[in-house]
Amino acid sequence: MRTPRLLLATAFVAVVAPTARLGAQAGLDTVQIRAQKLTDHVYVLFGSGGNIGVSVGDDGALVIDDQFAPLSDKIKAAIAQIDPKPVRYVVNTHWHGDHTGGNEKMAQSGAVIVAQDNVRKRMSVEQALERGGQTTQVPASPHAALPVLTFAEDVTFHVNGDSVRVIHVAAAHTDGDAILYFTKANVIHTGDTFFNGRYPFIDLSTGGSVDGIVAAADKTLALANESTQIVPGHGAVATKADVQEYRRVVSTIRDRIAKMVAAKKTLADVAAAKPTAEFDAKWGKGFITPDMMVDQVYKSLQKK
Repeated sequence: MRTPRLLLATAFVAVVAPTARLGAQAGLDTVQIRAQKLTDHVYVLFGSGGNIGVSVGDDGALVIDDQFAPLSDKIKAAIAQIDPKPVRYVVNTHWHGDHTGGNEKMAQSGAVIVAQDNVRKRMSVEQALERGGQTTQVPASPHAALPVLTFAEDVTFHVNGDSVRVIHVAAAHTDGDAILYFTKANVIHTGDTFFNGRYPFIDLSTGGSVDGIVAAADKTLALANESTQIVPGHGAVATKADVQEYRRVVSTIRDRIAKMVAAKKTLADVAAAKPTAEFDAKWGKGFITPDMMVDQVYKSLQKK
């Protein structure tokens, strides 16, 4: 397990660390922001980090996540190309730096930063992120980057001719996750509760759990119909069928490992049994490798 752990340590620092210095090291200066139109008022932006949702219209922009700090100017320029009105709100789906790194510049331009209560708590202090036997210290975010409006469970925005429900899903990717449902546009942004076509990352050190990932998928599926466009935290825009398959894969792996945990099997025993084998060719090519998936599911179930 040593090599996957080292890979996870390296990759995870790149995902969550919010500093400009790290961004430069990761080559963010070459990143281009690409926009995809979903409806007349809803777009998704792809760059480096979590997928960005954008609602535009007469009320100004509502933005979902804002990737890394060094990309802020590019992201703002891409939004302005869609609609020159100012960004009024930024909603963070959770606290990781590839989703919140642009908060400071967005706030300096007048945007109100909104998130679930635990997002502000996590961003306000240094976090010790443990994954694969490695621990990474993530410094507290600048005060200007912190959400100024937080909610415990749900909040609704009435903007740009739509009602956008922001729904807390507990203990999934982290303890502060939110999914957003555009009730008129029929678009859902899942944050990192859903990785399209790849194994999810479950941040056990800040409240995530495999059961929560499955429950979040269930919540998304309950909101969706066959026409819903679903924006994952990472990966291409998806359909309800894509989330159903994701839920099947994750729950199958969870159930297999749960039986071995109940039988007092060690992590080495579980890894040797290869409970992910039939899914690895498709799902194991992303940030989370098959060994990492087994490791995090096993530890999540042990905590339970």
